[in-house]
Amino acid sequence: MTNPTAADVRHWQTMTFRDAETMMRWLGAIGFSEHATYRDEHDPTVVAHAEWLWSGGGGIMFGSVRPDAAVDNAGGSAAYLVTDDPDALFDSAVAAGATVLRPMVDQDYGGRGGSVADPEGNHWSFGSYQPR
Repeated sequence: MTNPTAADVRHWQTMTFRDAETMMRWLGAIGFSEHATYRDEHDPTVVAHAEWLWSGGGGIMFGSVRPDAAVDNAGGSAAYLVTDDPDALFDSAVAAGATVLRPMVDQDYGGRGGSVADPEGNHWSFGSYQPR
């Protein structure tokens, strides 16, 4: 068996959100698409499990903060999304409510990138640099 390169790996980030409805709107605004969203049968405002896809491969799995959640990292996650147009993605994230943490710049190691905090404080970096 050979080791895969970074380009071969499909990454699934796992997060927990305090306000899943707000975050689903934000994820849609930056280019994620809903694959599956399962809600609590007694409280439909609670997302028990969701899978949203990223066009570049992989995606994000998430749910609402709740006592039985497998992961409780609300506001404490970080993710890097590779895109051919990081400036447009960055602008979409800010227009949808993100706060700029690091403006878009050309990186010394190649590519262009910048970072924002989403409405819950998670750190998102957008860049054109594809690790090899």
